[in-house]
Amino acid sequence: MMSVSKDELSFRSAIKEAIDEELAADDNVIFFGEDVAEAGGVFAATPGLRDKYGDERVFDTPISELALASAAFGSAVAGLRPIVEIMFADFLFLAMDSLINQSAKYWYLSNEQKSIPLVVRSAVGGGVGFGPIHSQVPISWFLGVPGLKIVAPSTPNDAKRLLKAAIRDENPVLFFEHKALYSTTEIREEITGVDILGKGRIARDGSDITLVSCMRGVADCLEAAQLLSGIGISAEVLDLRSLRPMDSAMIQQSFSKTKSLLVVEEGPITGGWAGEVIAIANEVNEGNGKKLWRMATEDRPIPFSPVLENAFFPSARSIFESVRERHAK
Repeated sequence: MMSVSKDELSFRSAIKEAIDEELAADDNVIFFGEDVAEAGGVFAATPGLRDKYGDERVFDTPISELALASAAFGSAVAGLRPIVEIMFADFLFLAMDSLINQSAKYWYLSNEQKSIPLVVRSAVGGGVGFGPIHSQVPISWFLGVPGLKIVAPSTPNDAKRLLKAAIRDENPVLFFEHKALYSTTEIREEITGVDILGKGRIARDGSDITLVSCMRGVADCLEAAQLLSGIGISAEVLDLRSLRPMDSAMIQQSFSKTKSLLVVEEGPITGGWAGEVIAIANEVNEGNGKKLWRMATEDRPIPFSPVLENAFFPSARSIFESVRERHAK
């Protein structure tokens, strides 16, 4: 492993430091998963934590993604704040029942009496020779789940800041770490406020086109922006950081300025989060006679009460009212 100076922070070290600091700050925080303790993580992101905090707070588990997610849900209900590592995000579908039908909905089903503060860390992405079953970015599987937050950092400092925020958050959070970023470094920043879930950042100012991405794609967009500057095109680069919720205001403001937008997503084009970014941008830019918007259900679980359930879905009346209101503008 390459050496890093004390003034630099690697992505790998950022993950460990965030978990270490939150374990030290709150006795209710626990950390478990596949090879995270004795081996220190398959990507060497968590060495030494078991020795520091003991087997009751940092421990290895069998390879059962559903069991991991279920244990996280149960421990969160019991008052703990679990951090779970599912080694490869390709296998998160094995944990979907616990994450989607229990963890993400418990606050709603308990009539807002009990939140589920848990974090699932998982490695994603290609470019490092892991093949088709260990290189996917399955964000789109979870993008439409109310009650679930999705975080996807691109830099070491943001990885630390966002992971600390995720651990402190009262909601279940999926925290994706791109495998190609673990060895990247940058100058260490002082981590102060960590209330940044759902807030993107402008990685580069520009005026002619907006480039939007997350994780490894941000560095690619920054490099492309530098190349574009050589031919007189000023590109603004947005780092989403969180994919649920997205920073809609940042996207809309940038698109309103540049009037041109390209989204770069590592993942299948059909059903991906890139389409969500484009929809967000378009819905606020209806100039030149263009009117484009969406209707769908609200971002919350489906109610049980027949009256509430019937009011929850789009209907002929709600479609009529929406068209009448928007068309008149």
